[in-house]
Amino acid sequence: MKIIISPAKKMNVDTDSLPVRDLPAFLDQTEELCRELQSKSPEELQKLWKCNDQIVALNIERLRQRDLRRNLTPAVLAYEGIQYQYMAPGVFTNKEYDYIQVHLRILSGFYGVLRPFDGVTPYRLAMQAKLKIREAKDLYSYWNNQLAEHIFSETDCIINLASKEYSVCVSKYLRPGIRFITCVFGEGKGGKIIEKGTMCKMARGEMVRYMAEHQIENPEDIRAFDRLDYTFDPERSDEETYVFVKRGKVPCSLD
Repeated sequence: MKIIISPAKKMNVDTDSLPVRDLPAFLDQTEELCRELQSKSPEELQKLWKCNDQIVALNIERLRQRDLRRNLTPAVLAYEGIQYQYMAPGVFTNKEYDYIQVHLRILSGFYGVLRPFDGVTPYRLAMQAKLKIREAKDLYSYWNNQLAEHIFSETDCIINLASKEYSVCVSKYLRPGIRFITCVFGEGKGGKIIEKGTMCKMARGEMVRYMAEHQIENPEDIRAFDRLDYTFDPERSDEETYVFVKRGKVPCSLD
């Protein structure tokens, strides 16, 4: 069983807290992407990154100084988004670190697929970025089925806690024999299940922490998740979708 999650835009450097265990599996492709980014003008990068001048300047400096093999941060500590704050890997036990190293995979537009203790350096490159490289028109075309096949080689059961921007890199290439379970975290409104971005990110992080704390190996066991006032809704769930609804906010139907 593997858990897939999205990266976060905001990143930090922490080379002291925990040791890096390995380099990313797709480092050759990452080096190619890095060279392509380094070849672009500041104006082209700002258009690609869609951010303000300050963030552009920061990331251009990171590009200039980038070393993909030295002074690296474990991937699970490098991302600072809401999901990672609620996962709170900085206070995991050794047993929980070992669990996520085996079970957790971070999908990335720059690195492809990351294990929690693969060494990374801060970057800015969302999977939706319109970066043309060789014959590929964008990153989805560039990575094609590589990320999916990499994960399929490790497992036949995937717990999807990633956003659609990233999960499609796996779900698009599903084949018979691969079980793909998407977790939905929502609340009732107008007879429908509504997913709110911030709450979803919080719940996804909490779910990773819950699975690590309970050392979950059977996907059915995640249905006991009850944090942030969510509870599993069996009537609105099926073999491919586990729906968790805010207690006291159960709607009449799922859209």
